Amino acid sequence: MPLQNYWLFLPACFAINMALGPNNVLSISNGARNGVRCAVSVAFGRLLAFAVMIAIAGLGLGALLLASQALFTVLKFGGAAYLVWIGIKLFRSGPALLSRVSEEAESGRASPKWRQLAKQEFLVAAGNPKAILVFTAFFPQFVDRSAYATSFAVLGSTFLVLELVAIAIYAVIGSRLGMLANGSRGFRWFNRVSGSVMIGFGVLLAFLRRPAT
Repeated sequence: MPLQNYWLFLPACFAINMALGPNNVLSISNGARNGVRCAVSVAFGRLLAFAVMIAIAGLGLGALLLASQALFTVLKFGGAAYLVWIGIKLFRSGPALLSRVSEEAESGRASPKWRQLAKQEFLVAAGNPKAILVFTAFFPQFVDRSAYATSFAVLGSTFLVLELVAIAIYAVIGSRLGMLANGSRGFRWFNRVSGSVMIGFGVLLAFLRRPAT
């Protein structure tokens, strides 16, 4: 891949990584409720989902998925319903206990709560057809046709690294917000705002249209 194309790809890709979407809202919420280390570690569930999507897009199956009205609709409404469900749970949740999951993450033990949050990250990422759209519509603009597999792998690896950076940034933001929302009342309002934003993303996803083929 020409170096010039790669340097154009980097800032455009990082802008996509930093866009405030459902997964980044989760990083903020997890950072506030469970600490930065936990928020970053459970987000590897998201990275796994994106890695699978990148592989699917690289093999050309992503375009077929988006071209199928039935599959696109199932993925869209399934993802939208899941986001709304998470939003309702966040909205109704009480004050966070910040120590337990953070301590589990620091000790390297995968607690049921840790696994639940990692699974949540995975499902939110996997249930968003806009992610497949990024990999099938955005990546090909920078792929070197003479070295397709190698250049797609480089782009995919770069995306995942930059996604990890974005996760850390949003986790730190969440941690700072958690400190500001110190106290049960502050956390209740934080949970309500986070839950409302997540429900909003779910509603927006439900109205997402399949790209014209």
